[in-house]
Amino acid sequence: MAPSTETRISARVGAVSPSATLAVDAKAKALQAAGESVIGFGAGEPDFPTPAHIVEAAVVACRDPRNHKYSPTGGLPELRQAVVEKTRRDSGLEVTSGQVLVTNGGKQAIANAFATLCDPGDEVLVPAPYWTTYPEAIALAGGVPVAVASDESTGFRVTVEDLESARTARTKILLFVSPSNPTGAVYPRAEIEAIGRWALEHGLWVVTDEIYEHLVYGAVEHHSMPVVVPELVDRCVVVNGVAKTYAMTGWRVGWMIGPADVVTAATNLQSHETSNVANVSQRAALAAVSGDLDAVGEMRTAFDRRRRTIHRMLNGIDGVTCLEPEGAFYAFPSVRGLLGRELRGRRPTSSAELAELAIEEAKVAVVPGEAFGAPGYFRMSYALGDDDLVEGVSRLAALFGERS
Repeated sequence: MAPSTETRISARVGAVSPSATLAVDAKAKALQAAGESVIGFGAGEPDFPTPAHIVEAAVVACRDPRNHKYSPTGGLPELRQAVVEKTRRDSGLEVTSGQVLVTNGGKQAIANAFATLCDPGDEVLVPAPYWTTYPEAIALAGGVPVAVASDESTGFRVTVEDLESARTARTKILLFVSPSNPTGAVYPRAEIEAIGRWALEHGLWVVTDEIYEHLVYGAVEHHSMPVVVPELVDRCVVVNGVAKTYAMTGWRVGWMIGPADVVTAATNLQSHETSNVANVSQRAALAAVSGDLDAVGEMRTAFDRRRRTIHRMLNGIDGVTCLEPEGAFYAFPSVRGLLGRELRGRRPTSSAELAELAIEEAKVAVVPGEAFGAPGYFRMSYALGDDDLVEGVSRLAALFGERS
């Protein structure tokens, strides 16, 4: 009998890479479970518990039989209205509940947005370094991610000139992210306006991810592109959620906001994928977005302290340079000065090899820049305890060598 030539996995799904950030986090946790003292800088997850009043709202919701049943695919009506009010309060964007779709975390909102907007071959401009999920979600939707590179010389921010150089007749969407995962870069208002008006001039859609809107430091401010350039509202999708602001990564509640026809289409798609988000999680999210921002203020104070610590310590390592992050909770140091250097009997030639060395020899987990379209860097989350942060960077300094 002739061997089968059947391909077991579809080409579309077979081309998807696993999440590098989750893979690093899983490896760190596996080593910890085996008794190793591992410091993990991998996952973008606050180390704080979800605020008590949010947890209590979920406990109450569990006992309410209404939450044991299906609810509208688009989200509980009261949560959608609360998102409307929260959006007006936090960014100044005026929308209606019919423009809100509640999703299973920000990732589903991103996937829904690109699936709804992309036809096969449509190009999406993706400023790099970028979060690992963006290109995969675009490709799964049939789109073509087009990376637009940036580096330290521009503060990891792309310019209108960069975007124009990458634009073609097939360009349909600009992905815009500020504050940035993985770099911590935040675009000032004038640059946001210039980019938004450029997108408007060329009839592009904008998908803007605002999940880190409240995590900015010092005098830096977050600005929402459809507020800065209101003429873009009818061609803009905003992605957000409760994960980072309220330390609710595991609750899986996000949302997309956009023109009513786009949100209706995305809701139809979600009705066949997942239906409604778990009602208990939605009730918890309702308590979160309806409340004040005291909890995020406390977290931001801690992140700000850690941000300054990691920036100072990384720049004390010979061969490492790091811009001071302005937002989110990531540092994005260049490790290019370490490549080719003999370290513990090896000569790493890439940041991926260097990250392997770090976890094997120093028991420190970092995500290499290759995962973000930026070889030669590490992404290091500083959403971990102060003591662990200092210990982890100290281990790297011992492995790589401190500046003399």
